Amino acid sequence: MMSSAIDDSSLCEIECSAKWVERMAERLNIAIVGAGVGGLSAAVALSARGMTVTVFEGAESPREAGAGLSIPPNALILLNRTALCGELEKITTRSQGLTRRTSMGEPISTGSPTVLSYQVHRVEFLEMLLGAVKGSVRFGHRCMAVEATQSGARLTFANGMVYGADVVIGADGIHSVVQRHIGLTAHPKSEGIVAYRGLVPSQKLSWGAELRGLHMWMGEGRSFICFPVSQGRLINIVAFVPTMHDMEETWSAPGDLRALAAEYESWDAPVRDLIAALEHTFRWGIYDRPPLPYWSRGHVTLLGDAAHPMVPHFGQGAAQAMRMPSRLPSFWSTPNATRFRRASRRIRISDGSGPAGCRPPHDWPAGSTDLWAIPHSRKDCGPGCRRRNGSSRTTRRRPP
Repeated sequence: MMSSAIDDSSLCEIECSAKWVERMAERLNIAIVGAGVGGLSAAVALSARGMTVTVFEGAESPREAGAGLSIPPNALILLNRTALCGELEKITTRSQGLTRRTSMGEPISTGSPTVLSYQVHRVEFLEMLLGAVKGSVRFGHRCMAVEATQSGARLTFANGMVYGADVVIGADGIHSVVQRHIGLTAHPKSEGIVAYRGLVPSQKLSWGAELRGLHMWMGEGRSFICFPVSQGRLINIVAFVPTMHDMEETWSAPGDLRALAAEYESWDAPVRDLIAALEHTFRWGIYDRPPLPYWSRGHVTLLGDAAHPMVPHFGQGAAQAMRMPSRLPSFWSTPNATRFRRASRRIRISDGSGPAGCRPPHDWPAGSTDLWAIPHSRKDCGPGCRRRNGSSRTTRRRPP
């Protein structure tokens, strides 16, 4: 029967592993492709642990076509653990729950619990993340190719620049270049839905300044959502309508205001008021994709929509892109060897060509670096370490 205790040898192994990993983390040069919510969240998380991070973005500036973003409770918990919580309060609009109505404005009671969520303007949220990144963020760098090297990966950009890194994180969205260069091909399937989005200044509506929380109207084959952002100065709208045509899968394609108004001409008055107040709208086709067979190859991994794109109906795309980066630093900096072994069975960022075990940093051969391995350097051991004295026998709790 295995003991639940961890003996001195195991504790020494954990301590030595922690020291090694801290040194390894400090030396890691990480390149992130994409300065969206996922890419900047990863940059914030990794740079906060002292890792060298450089973010590359194809756009010439951080500005993006305006849109609102709802931060649900699962992502809000992560932000509350960071120093960004105070900054978030400056740009957010809080809401309690979701108010549902029929297309004619009749209330729909669901009995669902009321939960707190934050609504922000996407550009303001990206600027907040950008200000928290300790590394370099380079705009105007459109990634064209990703190549494996002996000790990492090399990025080539449209402007001719070439950049080498120990680890590359592809956070470049649903049309990911990094995804294609690690041998993956996505096969999108249209849902037969097109989404319109836009922003309305709240002052244009007599009731706009009093709008609070998330509101949804639902009718046959259609839905309409609105919520305030920019601390109530703007109202974000998203309208889902059926379509028989293939639409561009992009957020920046211009939409037809007349066509949008025609879809909701008999709906509740606030819906029609919001559409009438729009100066312009954007539309994008909604496509679903099957799960990818893997997210990582060699020293390259994917994150956010590049790894697990999802349709927008539950508002979880940005939340999941924020949750994954919160776990990345622990893979390189956790002092718990058991957690390392558990993680190594789930996600690998390398080929895993070298076995985990007693191998100091200088012994790692180029091209076979397993970032999830459990290192154990003799020079870090104390005199009581059994592995230092020739014994590898340890007693520890069986990892789940």
